Amino acid sequence: MEIKKGQIVKSVAGHDKGFFYVALEVNNGYALIADGKHRKIEKPKKKSLKHLKPANTVVESDIRTNKELRNVLSGFNAGDVFES
Repeated sequence: MEIKKGQIVKSVAGHDKGFFYVALEVNNGYALIADGKHRKIEKPKKKSLKHLKPANTVVESDIRTNKELRNVLSGFNAGDVFES
């Protein structure tokens, strides 16, 4: 499955392994990801697509604040939901 902008992804490698993020942008084999807590929208992490596993959920592109991003990911990082 291809990772798209706005898609929820799970990190499968690195120190953030197991955490969920939203792909803010996807370019040239990399994605800029943020979760609103450890990685803010203002300073997303650049991560290789091969280190991310996409979920079947795509969020709306109108998320503007870190609080909205945290609310979207709250069920995923709590372990309640994972659609793969």
